[in-house]
Amino acid sequence: MSTLFTELRLRDLTLKNRIAVSPMCQYSSAHGFADDWHLVHLGQFAIGGAGLVITEACAVAPAGRISPWDLGLWDDAHVPMLARITAFLRAQGAASAVQLAHAGRKASAERPWAGGGPLPADHPLAWPVVGPSAIAFADGWPVPQAMTEADIMATIADFAAATRRAEAAGFDAIELHGAHGYLLHAFLSPLSNTRTDGWGGDLAGRLRFVLAVIEAVRAAWPAHKPLLLRVSASDWVDGGWTIDDTIVLAREAAARGVDLIDCSSGGGVATARIPAAPGYQVPFAAAVRRATGVATGAVGLITRPEDAEAIVAGGEADVVLLARAFLRDPHWPLRAAAALGAAVRWPPQYERAAPFRRP
Repeated sequence: MSTLFTELRLRDLTLKNRIAVSPMCQYSSAHGFADDWHLVHLGQFAIGGAGLVITEACAVAPAGRISPWDLGLWDDAHVPMLARITAFLRAQGAASAVQLAHAGRKASAERPWAGGGPLPADHPLAWPVVGPSAIAFADGWPVPQAMTEADIMATIADFAAATRRAEAAGFDAIELHGAHGYLLHAFLSPLSNTRTDGWGGDLAGRLRFVLAVIEAVRAAWPAHKPLLLRVSASDWVDGGWTIDDTIVLAREAAARGVDLIDCSSGGGVATARIPAAPGYQVPFAAAVRRATGVATGAVGLITRPEDAEAIVAGGEADVVLLARAFLRDPHWPLRAAAALGAAVRWPPQYERAAPFRRP
């Protein structure tokens, strides 16, 4: 029997399998609103059999967008279209999660297909960026304004307010984006947080902002619904954030109500040398799971059904999260089920193409 196609329970949410769609920015929103592109983009993965579909990074404030074209949840007006999307995902048997995010010093950027990188300061859609310290992400990037105590408290409140909107939109889970050099990760890493107040300094100080966000979100989120945290488990740079730090964070996050740690890496330092290869980030998920007992998600160039099966069957992670593999094949879970001999229910509209009869 395939472990990949067994259920996973997180609080009162039961995922029908261990396959999740990783957040993938689409840079296709106007003023933070989801539209038909997002409905079709996310909906295709539910039709294709994913157990959990996670939205792209969804900004909790306008200044927290990666680009002017990011999805948002800073306004009640954003809720109705997202509610339409969650209803469609649920109708296809998939659970839905929204990734709440603030881009921090990597905000105000151009879309990748238009060159990426920071928007020029005089661009009509650009805005000033913020971070834990006045340290630019890389040469040519703007120096962020170091956040004041008032800025920090306002941002924590923004996460809580977006959480309440996520509940109104019908999401089954929330993932907090604490990875890839964005604001939460920037507070964690000593390479981007050189504060000397209570929000920086030693590990406990650098954890404080992320833990405060978790506490605020957990308080605003129904107790029966799960909360996920995406982390960069390593900066891949000497003197940066490490897997040992991640294990400490995972324990503290779980104590505050986080149910699964989604283990990515990198993104915080532009010069990092990352040895990307199939499954290269799986050891991070395995290390966190082994050291803490907290459920984990594995990411990073997982493309073969057999590899995904080995990851969950071997206890290295509880779920696998795929991104580009889903862009290439939105029905990856259906193909994986056939490859692994798992009997799954195809959409009746597609059943004539199934390699075996519906159970």
